[in-house]
Amino acid sequence: MQQKPTSFSIKNWSDDDKPREKLVQKGRSVLSDAELIAILIGSGSRNESAVELSKKILASVGNNLNELGKLSINQLQQFKGIGEAKAVSIAAALEVGRRRRGEEGRKITKISSSKNVFELLQPIMGELPHEEFWIVFLNNSNSVLQAGQLSKGGITGTLVDVRLVLKQALELGAVGLILAHNHPSGTLRPSEADKQITQKLKLASLALDIKVLDHLIITQKEYFSFADENIL
Repeated sequence: MQQKPTSFSIKNWSDDDKPREKLVQKGRSVLSDAELIAILIGSGSRNESAVELSKKILASVGNNLNELGKLSINQLQQFKGIGEAKAVSIAAALEVGRRRRGEEGRKITKISSSKNVFELLQPIMGELPHEEFWIVFLNNSNSVLQAGQLSKGGITGTLVDVRLVLKQALELGAVGLILAHNHPSGTLRPSEADKQITQKLKLASLALDIKVLDHLIITQKEYFSFADENIL
């Protein structure tokens, strides 16, 4: 007796297993990452459901949503069942999530710890494939006057113009600086170049009664603080 082909359509699942119905009935928090992505793509391929396809995509990046957010449209389209429209939906949703984290970071107006700096800058630079150097300018109450990118470089390094930093500090009336840059490699260990530029900026700033309060190395999930490690 010939068996009927298995249907992978979500339409044939029980309501409790359908991601959309599950979200409506039980709330978004109960859904797995794969189920949420399945809602975005709507359908899978001929041989697997949207959820199974989503699990496969997630598995390719170690089930890490931050890593998934780094995939290009072309990379997403390498999965059978993911065309341009579905790839764009995934990329757009993850970008919305990244910007939402950025909005939370922008609520931080006063710095009281290295964690505050990490929360302010991680959504901006934590997932970048290249290195960027940022400066946070503070007033005498440690309130943020401005946070901005000083330079952008390749994955191995970036250039820092000390004169430009001090010029901006004087224009803003800043009395404190916090340096920050990301390590796309994920390593939290400061290089000799990192230490040298920290000392260079620290000494130059002191001549103008401006203090370098910290230097953070930021990665996707963690950070290294020069001040916390007493190497500033």
